[in-house]
Amino acid sequence: MDVQSIIFMFLGGLGIFLFGIKFMGDGLQKVAGDRLRDILDKFTSNPIMGVIAGLIVTVALQTSTGTTVLTIGLVNAGFMTLHQAIGVIMGANIGTTVTAFIIGFKIQAYALPIIFIGTFFIFFIKNKKAHNYGQVIFGFGALFFGLSLMGDAMRPLRDLQAFTDLTLSMSENPILGVFIGAFFTVAVQSSTASIGLLQTLYDQGAMDLWAALPVLFGDNIGTTITAILASIGASIAARRAALTHVIFNLIGTFIILLLLVPYTHFIIYISEKLYLNPAMQIAFAHGIFNTANVLIQLPFVAILAIIVTKLIPGKDSAIEYKAQHLDPLFIQQSPVIALGQAKKEVLRMSEFAEQGLQEANQYLKTKQKKHAELTVQFEDAINNLDRKITDYLVLISAKSLSAQDSEMHSMLMDTIRDIERVGDHMENIVELIDYQITNKVTMSNKAIQDLDEMFNLTISTLQQAIKALENNDIVEARSVVLKEEKIDKMERKLRKNHILRINEGNCTGSAGIVFVDMVSNLERIGDHAVNIAEAVIGEEDF
Repeated sequence: MDVQSIIFMFLGGLGIFLFGIKFMGDGLQKVAGDRLRDILDKFTSNPIMGVIAGLIVTVALQTSTGTTVLTIGLVNAGFMTLHQAIGVIMGANIGTTVTAFIIGFKIQAYALPIIFIGTFFIFFIKNKKAHNYGQVIFGFGALFFGLSLMGDAMRPLRDLQAFTDLTLSMSENPILGVFIGAFFTVAVQSSTASIGLLQTLYDQGAMDLWAALPVLFGDNIGTTITAILASIGASIAARRAALTHVIFNLIGTFIILLLLVPYTHFIIYISEKLYLNPAMQIAFAHGIFNTANVLIQLPFVAILAIIVTKLIPGKDSAIEYKAQHLDPLFIQQSPVIALGQAKKEVLRMSEFAEQGLQEANQYLKTKQKKHAELTVQFEDAINNLDRKITDYLVLISAKSLSAQDSEMHSMLMDTIRDIERVGDHMENIVELIDYQITNKVTMSNKAIQDLDEMFNLTISTLQQAIKALENNDIVEARSVVLKEEKIDKMERKLRKNHILRINEGNCTGSAGIVFVDMVSNLERIGDHAVNIAEAVIGEEDF
């Protein structure tokens, strides 16, 4: 086999392997639905539960990177605290070893039939659930087929003197092996791929256990780079979670290097007792190391949190997604108090809508990405509270309510729908600004001034509607309703003005589309603000 064939086969095998892992993980996520996110959201009350949740989600996703990135996203969004995230990251480190055990069973010979079964499910069974399972099976087969190709490509390395010398150097100098493992994992962005390749090389006899184990520990360090990349531009808490991942894996590698000689002898002893094949030896070495690392460091979660807080100082500005007032006990004890608590949460939701709209306006003015990201986070928070409050109100509706309380209940149900739609529209505005930036669409100064005027009117209308809702102020609510005609008139006026600018050549057609769509979204937000005010008036009139 010539050099070109070796390179092409290795790269193709790596590509198929990575695709298989990703495709299988996506399929598992579809099968699980939103349950994976719910597991991380609900079952991370303490570090031990966090470890279990991280393990389960990583096994389901078949990637510790995916779990870590998802965790950083949840921390960034305010769903999860730093202490909870540390537990999840530790659990992800254990969960990622499962793939190595699967590879250890050496079922590469059945990779092509497995791929066919997956394809059959995808193309010949017209059922969405079957399609998702087919994706999982196809990805599973592709994983092994890619690994087989990589192994065939790397087999000639055994006869190369340079490679033999390199493995000998790694046996004598474990630090070199750690660096090689870390570098390769960073290069392919997958510790699973690098460990799978390591299992194959060791299985072929291309290196001994003394050289393989340091590379394995280096893979664990390299996988942290994805967490670092995911945290760039994120909140302080998210950056701290990523740094925790790095410190955790560095400490574990440092400890194991100090104990490398007895640990290697221990793996050899287990292999002989359990009759493990070479690939499974690496899987056991990986699993025992990561599990021991978690057990050693788990009692020091608080200290880890203090260290990363010192290294990344500053006050975090994460949005608190979780509902703060929806205690189920109130529903049983006093539905009236529960309604009051639901109203408090609706007010929090409406404040998120107002703040998100402010951030969208800042994004239009400054084009700074942080404002777009905050707007999207506020929209996510609104969607989360929409579900939580709706579920809470449904539980309240099962109780016996007075006519007045029933009216309040209906008003809150209507209001959360309007606030949720406000969130959708402000996200639409961000997407329009993204389009404007990507396609280098420029607007005239007059168009920008007009948009700013429409933004100010819409924001003030929404603020006034929220104030009316908070205080049950019918006068304030009627004042908001009177603004509806003003908002509609402004929209018609701005549309006409922009058509004139396009006709005069002061604005392009692309700018016109973006402008009109932004104005339309702002007008719809104004309408939803008026709906909130009308709901308040309806309740008071009742």
